[in-house]
Amino acid sequence: MDKPAPTPASIDPIRLELIKNALVMVSDNMMVSVLRTSRSTLVKANMDFSASICDAEGEMVAQGLALPGHLGAMPPALKGCLDHFGDDIGPGDIVASNDPYAGGSHLNDIFMFKPVFRDGECICFVGLILHHTDLGGRVAGGQAADSDEIYQEGLRIPPSKIHVGGAPNHTLLRLIEHNTRVPETVLGDIRAQIAALITADGEIQKLVDTYGAAELKTYMAALIDYTERLVRNCISELPDGESEFTEWNDDDGVGGGPIEIHLKLTVKGDEIVADYTGTSPQKGGALHPNYWFTASLTYAGIRAVLPPDTPNNAGFYRPITVTAPPGCWVNPQFPAAVGARGQGGYRVRTVVTGALAMLYPDRMPACPGGNEFGLSVTGLSPERKRFLHVEFHNMTGRGGGPDQDGQDAGPYWLGNLSNTPVEVIEAENPLLIEEYGFLSDTGGPGKYRGALGMVRQYRLLAEDAIVQQRADRHLFPCWGIFGGKPGALSRSYFVRHGEREEAPSKFVRPMRRGEVFRSEMAGSGGYGDPFERDAEAVAEDVRQEKLTIAHAEAEYGVVVDPDTLALDETATAALRAERTSE
Repeated sequence: MDKPAPTPASIDPIRLELIKNALVMVSDNMMVSVLRTSRSTLVKANMDFSASICDAEGEMVAQGLALPGHLGAMPPALKGCLDHFGDDIGPGDIVASNDPYAGGSHLNDIFMFKPVFRDGECICFVGLILHHTDLGGRVAGGQAADSDEIYQEGLRIPPSKIHVGGAPNHTLLRLIEHNTRVPETVLGDIRAQIAALITADGEIQKLVDTYGAAELKTYMAALIDYTERLVRNCISELPDGESEFTEWNDDDGVGGGPIEIHLKLTVKGDEIVADYTGTSPQKGGALHPNYWFTASLTYAGIRAVLPPDTPNNAGFYRPITVTAPPGCWVNPQFPAAVGARGQGGYRVRTVVTGALAMLYPDRMPACPGGNEFGLSVTGLSPERKRFLHVEFHNMTGRGGGPDQDGQDAGPYWLGNLSNTPVEVIEAENPLLIEEYGFLSDTGGPGKYRGALGMVRQYRLLAEDAIVQQRADRHLFPCWGIFGGKPGALSRSYFVRHGEREEAPSKFVRPMRRGEVFRSEMAGSGGYGDPFERDAEAVAEDVRQEKLTIAHAEAEYGVVVDPDTLALDETATAALRAERTSE
């Protein structure tokens, strides 16, 4: 017999902490299970997936060590499933959806949720979101920026049961199998996703054995309420204020643009309002982030000014209101395409951090670098077998901050994806990576320098292939702040028959054997006046080949001896004095 549930006044803080950590552990164990059993490079190497636990009403209770951008993405997808099925979800069922217009994200992201039952009562839902390599559509990989409607992007799975009463729904699985170019990879990842959910169900059952169903559910609700109180207290300690910030996307993916993303951020009392009124209307192309993704990225950006140990659950975003007028670029309406919404989402993240930097300059860095790079290369190997390489590479490092340089090649807290290792790319695809490294002189100059841009250069070894790139920052650089300068722009080009062919930031183009594609990623923005940068730090950057001697003189007023690479203090002082007087 289940013991009676505690009242809110009798919540034991030690037991609350134990249950919180146990739920996070279950989420993390789901992710470890997926890493060990999945098939795709996107999951095993890029780690583009997240796990969470939601209560019986669909409110998120815990999230594993996952992508910050998925912080608010799980509950809307679960709500879409609950709205469709109502009470028609029982033990052994697993519901799945990838429909952006039923709470989902984009078609590559399949959300799955398994209810955990005890004695006929739903205790909670365990959930996983995985980015699947390919679900059909007109361009392999599903990331093409120039799709105009959701119908062009692949298989749209409305809220459905992928397991019914513990048995696989073979009809749905066969539909998925016949609508992907790489069925072994996709079905392998789907099975890994399902297996992790089944294992998580068993781990939650152990918690029910320990605490009882009623007590566990009461503590789940208490954990959400505790997080809300914590976040409200943290917000109330921030100075009230209002800031407006505007970011720009190069284009909409089909030749229109540029796109203006405008944010008004208001911090008042214990609440934050993020209002995207003034943002460009939705256009053609597939770069729009839908509302749920926009809200999720806004939450993730605001985390930057809150304690890092704040729990990830529904209580976190209760004090935050996100407003985006229907039909604007960050809240597109059906049937807009959203397959490449990840690139537009990066612009949402940087507009949030920009608005926060205006309010709290001592807490926020300049704009992170990168060109929001998404690449797919597909064709036939010499054995006439389909290959499909899909890669996301967004880690060029953060911008210069209030007290330190941007970390070159370091992770950026709003991305958290892992770079795909060169060895994995070459082992699984007929591609040769000829260059992967830093680009000198690309970090935004500042008292604290922005992280350097990076380059990847690919040579095709197969007979032919189709290359699709989803990128940006060819026109609008990563901004610097408080006197810091922007980072270098990104650029892309092919080398065909020894001739260089410039490429736009977004394209779908053919490639032949021996041809080269090169993507140079934007550098991060700088923070503060470059002439206030420690001259010896500039000289050390020159010695490490992060800066050229000419760039050090032009941007920092620092003179380095070309023979010894030692700092010339006298010449530096004179040059800086001359530049300052000018």
